[in-house]
Amino acid sequence: MLNAPAESAVQMQPCRAHSSACDKGVAFVVDDEQSIRDALVFLLKAAGFDAYAFASAHAFFASWRATRRACVIADVRMPGMSGLEMLGAMRDRSIRLPVIMITGHADVPMAVRAMKAGAVEFLEKPFDDERLLQAVDRALALPTIGLAASRTQIEADIATLTPREREVMVLIAAGKPNKVISSELDLSVRTVEVHRARVMEKMHAESVADLVRMSIATELLPL
Repeated sequence: MLNAPAESAVQMQPCRAHSSACDKGVAFVVDDEQSIRDALVFLLKAAGFDAYAFASAHAFFASWRATRRACVIADVRMPGMSGLEMLGAMRDRSIRLPVIMITGHADVPMAVRAMKAGAVEFLEKPFDDERLLQAVDRALALPTIGLAASRTQIEADIATLTPREREVMVLIAAGKPNKVISSELDLSVRTVEVHRARVMEKMHAESVADLVRMSIATELLPL
């Protein structure tokens, strides 16, 4: 695996070579674990992206210079400044980059907070390499395709849900476990599980975090 580059200003220099990596965009990896940084940089570069690593949010901000099409992959739990705090700091500094949050301790309330803070994806470790690369592709495409196009597709998928499935989706995205949903909707847990599976399929969602993102994007969940 590649070693993460030294944390210096060279990490923010634009790519000078006319390579596929330059064309695909840049991913900034912010994680306090060296092994995670190394693995992600290796994966991203192998897939044709420019990739640079930082051991902390503070190191990222210290080297930040406006750059071309880019995204950030940040761990939620980091010493000094957490990933969620980093999202707020980026907003305060007007750094308008899409952020993919990653964590080894995922829960639905945390995913909700991350999405409401502006994260475009929320992935739990260990995650599939292909899913991470797809998330980066989607994040880098956002300035091009626009959030409106994404919202239009989500709304089209929501329109395929039955009223009951829509109720279940909102409760799942709000972090309610199946037993609570069954109580609130007066359904058996098994029936909730069936509705949940149908919601995931119709919404083309791979995780609860996907449903959270979709619900916030379409205002099913309040900000």
